[in-house]
Amino acid sequence: MLPVRLLRKILVASACLAQPLAGQATDSLAVARRIVAAASLAAKEYALGVTPAGGKITRPEEVDEARLFIQQAQFDVSALPATARAGAGRGLARLGQMLRRLAPPDSVSRVTDSLVALITKAAGGPNVLEALPSNPPSLARGAVVFHERCAACHGESGKGNGPKAKSVKGPPPADLTDPTVMSGTTIFRRVSIGVPGTSMPEFGQDLAEQDRWAVSAYVAAMQYGGSATAATFAAVRRQVDSALATGSDKVAFDAYLTFEQVETEVRARNAGLASDLESAFAWLRVRATRADANEKHVIRERLLAGLERAERAVADRPSSMSLFIASFFLLLREGFEAILIVAALMTFLAKAGAAERRREVARGAWLAVAASLLTWALVELLFQITPGQREAIEGGTMLLAAAVLFYVSYWLLSKIEAAKWTAFVKGKMQSALSSGSGIALSAVAFLAVYREGFETILFYKALFTSAGSMGVSVLGGIAAGAVGLVIVYVAINQLGLRVAMKPFFTITGAMLYYMAFVFVGKGIAELQEARIVPLTIIEGAPRLPVFGIYPTLESLVMQGALLALAIVAVAWTLRPKPSRGGAEGPDLLRAK
Repeated sequence: MLPVRLLRKILVASACLAQPLAGQATDSLAVARRIVAAASLAAKEYALGVTPAGGKITRPEEVDEARLFIQQAQFDVSALPATARAGAGRGLARLGQMLRRLAPPDSVSRVTDSLVALITKAAGGPNVLEALPSNPPSLARGAVVFHERCAACHGESGKGNGPKAKSVKGPPPADLTDPTVMSGTTIFRRVSIGVPGTSMPEFGQDLAEQDRWAVSAYVAAMQYGGSATAATFAAVRRQVDSALATGSDKVAFDAYLTFEQVETEVRARNAGLASDLESAFAWLRVRATRADANEKHVIRERLLAGLERAERAVADRPSSMSLFIASFFLLLREGFEAILIVAALMTFLAKAGAAERRREVARGAWLAVAASLLTWALVELLFQITPGQREAIEGGTMLLAAAVLFYVSYWLLSKIEAAKWTAFVKGKMQSALSSGSGIALSAVAFLAVYREGFETILFYKALFTSAGSMGVSVLGGIAAGAVGLVIVYVAINQLGLRVAMKPFFTITGAMLYYMAFVFVGKGIAELQEARIVPLTIIEGAPRLPVFGIYPTLESLVMQGALLALAIVAVAWTLRPKPSRGGAEGPDLLRAK
């Protein structure tokens, strides 16, 4: 099943689904491409929905879509070249009958292949109407072919700045990452027959067909960070806009045909969302030719919001390295601060002549560790017993984690100076020691360590939610952080390491702020998924999931507010302070 789905994505991205133009709906070549794509995908959908021998439906939705594609293709037959109309009409009618009587998929594929060959010949042959690839194009192979054949002119990144770019005759090589340059482009044809009036050669004779498909797929994905899925969603949005602008139900069907390439992945992750989008596309097809401006606006907003949710569901994959680094820093920072707190408490007791009371501090610290583990179990139980509100709880958890992360990053920044840190610890301990109560001393240690434990649980729950299926990267960061903590503990307690507080707090504070920024964006996204927060698309806004940035008004406003608060916090912390008499204290803390 995966190769079929990948094949569809590549077809969308590399050949069949260039940006629709105003006259496309009546252009015979465009109609021929649409019928070929619809019939080919109908055969593949049908094969997924019935048993190999036919006669029994296993996935009704796939068969229904196959029938829909054939019906739509039949509407377009009259716009085909005259030499293909009669044969195409008979072929589509035969396919419709075969689908109704649940014929074996192999026989449906053979009839489809004959129909495609007939239409391709009538349209001018494979050099005019390219045949669909028999095997899924490989983006990895496409990258190899691109670097061997194209990078000299277009550059390694496709921006048209290769070493030969300045010496070519005619127009300079195109920037393949520019959507305005690539719009309306059938990349496979350009690769096969070249571009007249430019230095772009034809590769139809030099490259195997599979390699031409592969490099076409690679080029198509360039402007979307190498993601064929992102290219598919971009094509859907362009076609929705074109269908509404031209009032064309045929282009509206093209948009649905494009979305169908990723529909199965969307349905696997969110069946309700997939059904909502199918209904929205049906509304678009029915009303594209008759809707007034207000109704078109409503249709467009509904589709764009649904497509945004769908793209998040299938393409929002955080970097494994970024997850590992974030997880490593989280455990190292929280654990390191707990070590510093306990060490500072022990040191204070020794200097105060109460070394014998260290066991009370240790008791409080170990109780805090136990309480933290219990809290983790309770949090997991909460998520298990409330599956219906999972998105809302996950979104709320992320926003709470972001708020705490921002506070902690500011708190660390305000405690950069060692004298302030020491004064903070001494103040808490002095009160507990003066009371003479062992419970008070244990309570100081308990609260200090449990705060770190609670923060750690909250942050990691948000991080695991953000990671999704890539939780192994988070676990790897935890393991590395644990090793780092052991090394730090031994270095401090056995080797008398001096800890440079200012660099430590500055680096960890910046890292915590970055995570707060990401969690705000992803938290809003989760609440939008739960339909608690509205989703308003901002066209042209960036999509950078690794930073939690999505093109929606709600998430960008919240992240903008967080950025403004960070600027205010930094300015307040670094403001000029009146000089005070006396030494500030060292910038290093010895904990031993």
